[in-house]
Amino acid sequence: MEENEQLNEAKELLDSHLNETIDKELSPADLAQHLKTLKKHDEELFGEYLEKLDPEILGDVAIEMPDHMLKDVIEQIPSDKIIEAIEELESDDAAELLEYIEEIDEQKAKELFDGLDKDDQEEILRIRSYDEGEAGAFMQTELFSAHIDEKLKTAVERLRREKEEGKLENVSQLFITDKKGVLLHAVPLEDLILFDFNQTLREIIAKSEEDKYKPNVAVDNEPIETVVETVENYDMNSIAVVDSKGYLLGRITTDDIHDFIKESATEQIYNLAGVDDEAEEEDTSLVKATRARAIWLLINLFTALISSSIIGLFDETIASYVALAVLMPIVASMGGNTGTQALTVTVRRLTLGEIEFKNAANALKREVGIALINGLTFAFLMGVIASLWFNRPMLGVVIGASMLINLFFAGFFGTLIPLTLKKFDIDPAVGSAVLLTTVTDTVGFFSFLGLAKWILL
Repeated sequence: MEENEQLNEAKELLDSHLNETIDKELSPADLAQHLKTLKKHDEELFGEYLEKLDPEILGDVAIEMPDHMLKDVIEQIPSDKIIEAIEELESDDAAELLEYIEEIDEQKAKELFDGLDKDDQEEILRIRSYDEGEAGAFMQTELFSAHIDEKLKTAVERLRREKEEGKLENVSQLFITDKKGVLLHAVPLEDLILFDFNQTLREIIAKSEEDKYKPNVAVDNEPIETVVETVENYDMNSIAVVDSKGYLLGRITTDDIHDFIKESATEQIYNLAGVDDEAEEEDTSLVKATRARAIWLLINLFTALISSSIIGLFDETIASYVALAVLMPIVASMGGNTGTQALTVTVRRLTLGEIEFKNAANALKREVGIALINGLTFAFLMGVIASLWFNRPMLGVVIGASMLINLFFAGFFGTLIPLTLKKFDIDPAVGSAVLLTTVTDTVGFFSFLGLAKWILL
């Protein structure tokens, strides 16, 4: 019953969108979600609605689709319609969609690319020439610009015309260049109404405060993380992208920044949990998702064997003093949680670019200090509980001392492991949790059982 309701709702909303009778236009993400519902319940109906999508929206919807649905697009929709849809996209989105298609069918991607006009081909090639972590890979070449000796009236008329033709979207700044294309100034769109439209931009800038319209820029080959930091610090709607000589190449908008932050956060969360972010998509096959997780579980199994071997060294001690078996998991658990806290904070700060290995001393001191303060607090608390619970004061001393030792090492390695992985260009989120668990379990078990054998027996 619920599935039929979902199907009917999806059909109703898609019909309303296609017939333009809906009060609020559906976003590409909404359309993709409703098409996904149709595909789940009725493949034939899904194909019918897919073919009804206008080229103006088809490209935006296709970007939001998972691979198996995008495969349907390139198999069911005529190539000329897909080419038209790609040409409707902004240059960065067009490059992204072609990249997705290439991952599914390289030959089809080549066919579609060859069908684009020369200008679109050049823009896509320029964007795809950058590494995926460089600012240039995230830029779009469509922007509002004018040269310094141009009249403001002429520039605004051009903006009006390009907006009417659908060539420009989300315009927030006028980028002013010299006649060679070197970026000189960036003027917020809202400021333009204050100026005399019959004056040249050079005359307007000359009357303004010095450096008022000095642009914040992203160099095309700098890391996108640096650009994100700049955009956030200055609360910008878009940022100009220039080459090493200052020539204006394009712009990066906030929607691209938000997409990058979202994807990075998702990847970090999945990696910390030891799962593959791509394998965890809802539409990924059960076998593939299971295999992706099994790899990390296998690694965890071997690290667990190491911890168990430590316990095996003290089997006689545990047999002689059964209370140790009851209290032992507490030491490991507290160490694991403390280490995870330090690990999470450190990975976040590394991702935001706040710390590096060479200047991480303060971060290490801070996390170790927090771990020690908590260690002293909870060591005392657990020591008292253990003493009263088993009526053995020295047992309280053992677990208290062990907990202090383990929390110290948890804070230390919870910070050091991701810093070290980052130094060797390894994603600090991948594998950190497994390594940290090994450390905290090993240190926790060894210190607790070792101290017990030394003090109690």
